Amino acid sequence: MTLALRALIKFIVGFLLVGALLFLPAGSLSYSNGWLFLGLLFLPMLILGLVLLLKAPSLLEKRISVKEKETTQKGVVALSGLLFFVGFVVAGLDFRFGWSQVPIWVVVLSSVILLVAYALYAEVMRENAYLSRTIEVQESQKVVDTGLYGIVRHPMYAVTLWLFLAIPVVLGSWWSLLCFLPYIAVIVVRIVNEEQVLEKGLAGYTDYKKRVKYRLFPFVW
Repeated sequence: MTLALRALIKFIVGFLLVGALLFLPAGSLSYSNGWLFLGLLFLPMLILGLVLLLKAPSLLEKRISVKEKETTQKGVVALSGLLFFVGFVVAGLDFRFGWSQVPIWVVVLSSVILLVAYALYAEVMRENAYLSRTIEVQESQKVVDTGLYGIVRHPMYAVTLWLFLAIPVVLGSWWSLLCFLPYIAVIVVRIVNEEQVLEKGLAGYTDYKKRVKYRLFPFVW
């Protein structure tokens, strides 16, 4: 299959899977927060995918490759998938049974945060052509220390953390937010293991750690 076809199939499957996880537990297609979230997530994703296909197909290839080699990262991916599964199902059930009352202004604010985080996500991808969904050191890879990488060592994880924590609020569910909170610990484990891999295999990464001291948030960690 061509890269475009593979990417399109993954996009459609992802849309249908997330939709099923939301609307089946909700028991109704009138779950407006669910439609809002699908639009906020998948429309920018489609645009970004088209841009990568035209401008950086090699990076798109890396982003749709999901076969982890590191044992620790395999566990991280599995746990992340479980958290998302539970979080989406709980959000749908929350709508069905009316467990949460999230003010509309909070939903709007979370929607803005999600879009800003996704825009920063795209900026990180523009800065770092070595980004992959797997933890690895690629051939001829160099340390990227410009832009957001000059502020924190893992800007991709920083913005995805904001994005993922905004998701359950956009879905209108405080209970779903509780399901997503453990993702913070998952990110920490992923970063610690990733840095071990990069220190062993990527020349200049140890010096980069000395220059940029914070991993996710300046003056915090």
